[in-house]
Amino acid sequence: MLFSYFAIFYGAAPLADADRARAIEVVRTTPRLVKAHVYTQEQTRDPYLDDGPPPPLALQLYFADIADLEAALAERGHLQALAAQGALPSLAGTRVEQQAMLARPFPVPDAGFRTPAGALPCTYLVYYPGTADDLNHWLAYYIAHHPPLMARFPGIREIEICTRVDWCGFLPWRRIDHMQRNKVVFDSAAALTAALNSPVRHEMRADFHKFPPFQGGSLHHPMATLTLTP
Repeated sequence: MLFSYFAIFYGAAPLADADRARAIEVVRTTPRLVKAHVYTQEQTRDPYLDDGPPPPLALQLYFADIADLEAALAERGHLQALAAQGALPSLAGTRVEQQAMLARPFPVPDAGFRTPAGALPCTYLVYYPGTADDLNHWLAYYIAHHPPLMARFPGIREIEICTRVDWCGFLPWRRIDHMQRNKVVFDSAAALTAALNSPVRHEMRADFHKFPPFQGGSLHHPMATLTLTP
């Protein structure tokens, strides 16, 4: 398991190519980074959900140790470059939310990506922003029941569930405390769409209705995914 830091930029303005390049450069050069994902908007079709346009940019950075994550978020940490005035002008005025979590990977039958040339893998980012009557019970049920169903999606390449941790950080963005995030990753947006319209999606929805009581619902965003390594 790794520690994972999310920064998500919400807004209607499109992401400029120069700002995407700047974010990639800052993220790629983060000290002690294990890997990172740079997410940008993608489109798909889910038979049950339409949560509106995805955020123009989301970042997920992985660290082996919480101290390494916190060093990157310190008052003079490397990632302050993303929040500096004028750093990402096309995203000026967007709402930015941040959270550090523990990333829990789960096995899939075939993790070998076969992404078409010129395309990027596609991630379905999901999060539960509310509260559960009994979070321990809720997480235990989810972790035991949902990943085995996810693993049956045709063409699935990755499964990950992220749970909360306490963390120190000084980027000037809103800190949030969502009770859980998860994601499934596919070769392309077309592959994700095919999976969401397969019989497995109906089984997932049936299991959703068996979750222990919770409030706040869930949100789903399809995101083109560029993976970076130091």
